Parts: sequence; structure tokens; C-alpha cells
Amino acid sequence: MTRLFRLLTPVLLVLALALPAAAFDTRAKAAFVFDMKTGTVLLDKNADEPLPPASMSKLMTLYVAFEAIRDGRLSLDERLPVSQHAMSYGGSTMFLDTTDRVRVEDLLRGIIVLSGNDACAVLAEALSPDGTEAGFARYMTQRAQRMGMTNSTFINSNGWPAAGHRMSVRDLALLARRIIEDFPGFYPMFSETRYEFDGRAPQNTRNRNPLLALDIGADGLKTGHTQEAGYGLVGSAKQGDRRVVFVISGIDTQPGRAEEAEAIVNWAFRQFVEKSVLKAGTEVARADVWMGDMPSVGLTPAEDISTLMPVLASDDIKAEVVYQGPIRAPVKAGDALAELVFAPEGLPETRVPLVAAQDVPRGGFMARIRTVSGLLVTRLRQESEDAI
Repeated sequence: MTRLFRLLTPVLLVLALALPAAAFDTRAKAAFVFDMKTGTVLLDKNADEPLPPASMSKLMTLYVAFEAIRDGRLSLDERLPVSQHAMSYGGSTMFLDTTDRVRVEDLLRGIIVLSGNDACAVLAEALSPDGTEAGFARYMTQRAQRMGMTNSTFINSNGWPAAGHRMSVRDLALLARRIIEDFPGFYPMFSETRYEFDGRAPQNTRNRNPLLALDIGADGLKTGHTQEAGYGLVGSAKQGDRRVVFVISGIDTQPGRAEEAEAIVNWAFRQFVEKSVLKAGTEVARADVWMGDMPSVGLTPAEDISTLMPVLASDDIKAEVVYQGPIRAPVKAGDALAELVFAPEGLPETRVPLVAAQDVPRGGFMARIRTVSGLLVTRLRQESEDAI
């Protein structure tokens, strides 16, 4: 592993800023906060620990349903039957019974706004490979793995307490981002504060997300609570052109969850500002090339890089370029070869891919001789130093 340390002098003019922001001392058992525009992680506490997600895992059921609608395997106006198994669920429900045939759009709102356990089971049985909720849960687990959610295992469709039903807060944040980015047409449903299905249970028509009633840009996504899991929330808020996604889990009380979520949103927007790090095409370093017609290749970001920085001024930011080298020729411009790793004080590190700035064809005879000669000189020098 080759590591090139370099102080990003051109960047210092932009990033001569950062005293660490005061770390957010969350009372949550696990928490994860990131800025969607820059990808900057603002808070990471036990983010990869698999925990009982309660109703927050309904987001995965919704994602799979959104995919089925997008792909034409399900339609919003389609009416689905309610099984005895779906009707048997307690907790938060739409009060469905086996005489119902419910529109898919109603089921989606029943899950998002009312947190209906029965609505999840109806969709699960309709989309399951074998027609059972358990089969759908296995499919959810496989789909989550393919999405990069490596700490998620589903036993049911709704987060009903079950041994082994687990998600990490990082996985929940990744899932929230995918819903926002992949299904912008459905996402406005998450900001709906009330929904009444067929005149049933007028006492259960309110969205439990405590942030939706506040004027802080909150527009999603899902609360969760069981005795084992505590109180949790997958939330998102947008102010200006910035969007923050956060997950908290393991809060002791419902009022505590509301206070913590509001405090995190305010902290994320008030304590950080976006700053440019590098422009696309700026050469950051050079990587050694093996058997090429040039001994090295420039490394550059393919896109402009920005990050969030604490609002208070500071000194500079150090970065590290990491790659497996030497790079074997031929190299094509745009090939991903390395990573730029940097971490403003008080924040977790950020990794950004770097690509080849130019083509480096495979070298001819003289280039190969030059490469081998250089290797021999380096080896002899090393042996000489070892002998001293």
C-alpha cells in the first residue's frame, strides 16, 4: 500500500478554517448523521452495530414496494386481499380485516403515516416469492445486502419484535438516502401529517414523526418503538440546497426522541458550512506506473469535491492519497486508481476516488529496461542499507 502524504497547499486558501465543531453528545444508543450533498459524515456512534430497528425497518418494505411499482409488477390502484395472518397483527395498524381488498396506494400511506403492521404484511404476501411474509423477509435481506446494507437481517416485514431482526443505523441512513434519490415521486408521502383510511380508527390518523410540525425543513421519514429497541427515528430535513439525513436509536422516552431529533437537525445546519476542497481535474499527486511509457500518472478528482466544515476558523486540512502501487500499464484517463482521504478536525474521515489524469500506454523495450533497472537499483540500495 503506497501512501503519499501531502499538505493540500492550493486547498489551504479555501480551507484555512476549521476549529473542530463541538461534537454532538447524543443520548441515543446509536446515531448516524450525514449531509447528502457533500456526503460528509457529521456524527457516527455505534453506526455499524446491528440493533432491533422496530418500525424503522418498514422503510425496507416500502423500498421493495416502490421498486415493484416502478417495474410494473404492482400498481397503485391494484387491490390486495388481507390474510388472516396480516389481520392478526397488533400494535400500530390500519384495522384491516379479511373482508377487505385494499388499494396499494392506501397501503403505502397506511405504512408511512399510520405505521400499519397489517399493511406491511399485506404488501409482503403480495410480493413474496412464496406468498408468505417470511419469504418476503428473506427477499428483503438479500436485496438489502445487494444495496450495501451489510448489517441488516429481516425476519418480518414490519419490525415486530423477533429474534435476529436487526439493522444498523448506518444501513437505515443508506436506505433513507436511496428512497429519497431513487423515488422522488413517492417521497412527498413521508411529509404527510395525517391520513384516515375508510373512516376507521379516527384516533389513529396522525404521523408520529415529531419534526413534521416544526418549521425546520423536516419532511421524513419513519419513527420506531418497541420495548427492546427504545425510541428511534430515521429523519431528513432540507434547508436551502442542503439536506441532512440522520438516524437515532435507543432513546428512553418519546419526548426525549423529539428533543434529540430537533437538536440534531439544528446542530447539523447551524454548526457547519459547505466549502470547496478541490476542482475536478486538479492534480493532487502522481502514482508510480509499472512498465509504462511514463514512470508515473497524475491523480485527479473526477468531480468537484466539497465538504462540510465547522463554522469557526482554523488552520488547515491535511490529506492522504492512498493507492495500491505501482500501477500496471496500460492506464486509461479516468481509471479509478486511488483515494483522497481527509478529515476536518472533529469529523470522521471522508474518502473520495481519484482517477488517472492521462493515458499511460504500455511501454516499449526501452521503457521496460528502464523499469527493471530502476527496480534493481532500488533493491540493491535496500540490501546495502540492511547490511549496514
